[in-house]
Amino acid sequence: MFKKILLLICVFLLGIVVTNIYSHYASAEVNLQLPENNANGGYEYKETTAFERAISVFSKPSSERPSPMDRIREDQILVGHDNVIINIKGAEWASFTDTNSMDPVIDAGAHAIEIIPTSENQVQVGDIVAYESEYADGTIIHRVVYKGEDEQGTYFVMKGDNNPSDDPGRVRFHQLRKVVVAIIY
Repeated sequence: MFKKILLLICVFLLGIVVTNIYSHYASAEVNLQLPENNANGGYEYKETTAFERAISVFSKPSSERPSPMDRIREDQILVGHDNVIINIKGAEWASFTDTNSMDPVIDAGAHAIEIIPTSENQVQVGDIVAYESEYADGTIIHRVVYKGEDEQGTYFVMKGDNNPSDDPGRVRFHQLRKVVVAIIY
């Protein structure tokens, strides 16, 4: 019995290694790790080998990343047999353009509920926001990856989850239009 269990564990581990090696060679692109904050407040991407990815299964989990701020209390959500009621003052409905910048979190067909922030304190790292930029036309929906202060006051650095780098420029509070509080698929 012990030999069978040991054999199953070995087959499982071999499957993990083979899957990771195949996924490395099946794609034409180099595998990039998800971004981690570096000392400069930016992002750094680390190239990994198939062997490193296979071994990573046994290492400690990746560090915690900032998530959107909780804005809806449980008592504001009523789930019935034939409907759901979310009691949010000033809520607005949003749909999205298929730019792929926020894949897989937001894509074509997804909808969201947004609110208009009234102060800088209502926007934190990890939040998904709608903002206007001097570098692009229209409204951009990206995640806040850094919040800082400079001689002009509070600023935010934005990034699409699926983009390799931060958005250009510092975003000021007056450029923010809405904060996503719920995504509906």
